[in-house]
Amino acid sequence: MRTLVIGTGGREHALARSLATEPDADVHAAPGNPGIGAVATLHDVDPMSGPAVADLAERLGVDLVVVGPEAPLVAGVADAVTARGIACFGPSGEAAQLEGSKAFAKEVMVAAGVPTGDSRVCSTPAEVASALDAFGAPYVVKDDGLAAGKGVVVTSSRDEALAHAAGCARVVVEEYLDGPEVSLFAITDGVTVYPLQPAQDFKRIGDGDQGANTGGMGAYTPLPWAPDGLVEDVLARVLQPTVDELARRGTPFRGLLYAGLALTSRGVRVIEFNARFGDPETQPLLALLDGPLGPLLLAAAQDRLADVPAPVFRPGAAVAVVMASKGYPASSSSGDPITGVAEAEALAGVHVIQAGTAVVVDDLVTAGGRVLAVVGTGADVAAARAAAYEGVALIDFPGAQHRTDIAADV
Repeated sequence: MRTLVIGTGGREHALARSLATEPDADVHAAPGNPGIGAVATLHDVDPMSGPAVADLAERLGVDLVVVGPEAPLVAGVADAVTARGIACFGPSGEAAQLEGSKAFAKEVMVAAGVPTGDSRVCSTPAEVASALDAFGAPYVVKDDGLAAGKGVVVTSSRDEALAHAAGCARVVVEEYLDGPEVSLFAITDGVTVYPLQPAQDFKRIGDGDQGANTGGMGAYTPLPWAPDGLVEDVLARVLQPTVDELARRGTPFRGLLYAGLALTSRGVRVIEFNARFGDPETQPLLALLDGPLGPLLLAAAQDRLADVPAPVFRPGAAVAVVMASKGYPASSSSGDPITGVAEAEALAGVHVIQAGTAVVVDDLVTAGGRVLAVVGTGADVAAARAAAYEGVALIDFPGAQHRTDIAADV
């Protein structure tokens, strides 16, 4: 199968790497990164341009386009591809508003009867102040639009909450949801929904969940502590009702539906939806996927997901530890030489996913905030964690940052 993966990050490297392992695979990517280039043919195309992506897919004669990041999906890149009669894994621009607008997502959840926290949509400082007073601390303020995983502030400081809201055109202020967070992905063709294995990510820059919010500093799967029946419960009460509601509205969701969940004292509540594979949870999830990914994605894109078997996962565990550049998340450093990637990948049960990287002359260098994700697999979470951190210890670049507590308390 000939596939075209759209994007430049770690999620896209993990997707391309998985697709490239399949029989008769011919993987292309645009624009990709050096890691993706090791498993796919790269093309210099603007991922935000629907016509350019569709032109490339048509020229290559691909069987399937996989759109990785949220911004091209919200911009309607999948619409442009499907308009050419090419299968595309990723929702339409309208359906992707489930991630593109927090207010829209809340509206859908309410209509579908999905359990979530109370919220208010605010467009003025007065509305924000009133909502903060109504819900009380800790305050949860979300940019209504896309913010690369960094548009949410959870704080006990009213001033910090007001300041974050002041920098956004519109925000959603929500009640705080207690309890551990879980990421549950599902592949869907707009009717059938196949949930994947639950994962957990770590969003703060520092150990102990301290410091600024980031796009994600690590993740692991499975979750030995998750309650029995969690996946079945979320499928029945969250995923299927949401897919059904979008279909009822005439905007069927085909692609990856990502539910960010809080396991609160009152039961499961949805924190947010995303419209694509999450980064960095995708890295450990695909490391354990037992069976080919391509046929699942193609079947979802062609409205025949029920015709292929549901995904299954190998026994054991996988842990991903993200290594970020100097200054992240407030800024990032580029051009710093990276060493030790080959040595880390020579370890048993370890592979390295590239995100913010580039090649200058013949040297791998940093080119963004989250630079690498070191993925370890093992018989259990402890073994997978040990493997991942053994790999991290071999990699170096100036100002490198990583958390030391990913999956430490499992």
